[in-house]
Amino acid sequence: MSIIKINAITVPADSGDELAKRFAARAGAVDNQDGFEGFELLQPTDERTTWLVVTRWRDEESFQAWSTSRAFAQGHAQESGEAPAQKPVGLSSELWSYKVAGGSAGNTK
Repeated sequence: MSIIKINAITVPADSGDELAKRFAARAGAVDNQDGFEGFELLQPTDERTTWLVVTRWRDEESFQAWSTSRAFAQGHAQESGEAPAQKPVGLSSELWSYKVAGGSAGNTK
């Protein structure tokens, strides 16, 4: 049964585009991780300033293996030897964990 990990990132109202840009620059970085099933970056469409990073994993072990991996550390580093340090965009973040308890496939047409 898949598990869902949601990173709720609160950003200043004028920083959402920068957050999206940074995620776009790393698109596909986790795709080949064992147990990874999918990713979505959700942008608020109202006055909220909390963006959601939704990932789906085969199981908790797969997520934990990725979150303690070198690839995770490199992808989340604030600076590297090749580029100047980037200030964090988020003011705060919170990790939420869920399992699928029900749902439907929807209309596939």
